[in-house]
Amino acid sequence: MRVTCTGATGFLGPGLVQGLLEAGHTVHVLSRNVEHALGRLPSGVTGSFFDGSTPLSPDALAGAEGVVHLAGEPVDQRWTHEAKHRIHQSRVEGTRVLVEAMKGAGCVRHFVCASAVGFYGGARAGQTLTEEDAPGDDFLAHVCQGWEAEALRAQEAGIRTVRLRIGVVLHPAGGVLHRMLPVFRMGAGAKVGNGQQYVSWVHREDLFGLMRFSLEHPTLSGPVNATSPEPVTNATFAHTLGAVLERPAALTVPGLVLKARFGEMARVALEGQRVMPRRALEAGFQFRYPDLTGALRDLLAS
Repeated sequence: MRVTCTGATGFLGPGLVQGLLEAGHTVHVLSRNVEHALGRLPSGVTGSFFDGSTPLSPDALAGAEGVVHLAGEPVDQRWTHEAKHRIHQSRVEGTRVLVEAMKGAGCVRHFVCASAVGFYGGARAGQTLTEEDAPGDDFLAHVCQGWEAEALRAQEAGIRTVRLRIGVVLHPAGGVLHRMLPVFRMGAGAKVGNGQQYVSWVHREDLFGLMRFSLEHPTLSGPVNATSPEPVTNATFAHTLGAVLERPAALTVPGLVLKARFGEMARVALEGQRVMPRRALEAGFQFRYPDLTGALRDLLAS
């Protein structure tokens, strides 16, 4: 299959592209800086310009049977008014522009669009959430709703659409785990707040596998939670990471400290969600790393 990807130079992009190539697909990337993107990716990958705001020519998608859309402004920053605008526009407007080009190209049959477990909102008191649950009512939930609404417009052109609601992606090269490791390795590991909020996590390789699974399985469509089937509390996450590193993790970061540093964005860490990947499991996807201890041991083996 010829697959077009956005966000190919981000935390997830290079690994996804490599996995697609190893699975026998050909890959074309859409990027703000095509030369830079191709320099970071394996040979044989091609590229076109895409900035997420100006109209995209359908020619950029010529021959593409599948599209994976990952591009967007990072959420893990202080949510100033300007940052909120960038986050919303990059995901909602960027998806709208991409879908319009997909509809014009007339060749795309499979669309996998990233979303986030933030769709469900916070403060749900440990409620077990599946794809059938209603969205939340905070900033990130509203962004995800608008993001997914634009992705769903692809179905108007008969394009099978999967919205992957991605949880906390674990890999030492980036994301939350990358930021936590130096502190935990010094023996200063800590839970956040009361530690009872849930962390819906996923090993990065399992996420790549689920992305490819979503592309290749024509019966799968709609929302799909991209999280491990074994979410844990924040306190359990901290304890498990400390145990794998053989370091103590008995401290606490007060919620007020996190709010002072990150403002409204701190709610993501302080509230969390307990999300289950029901539809992925029902479709037959098998997680290689379903439990946190095994996932962390694999990721930190070196």
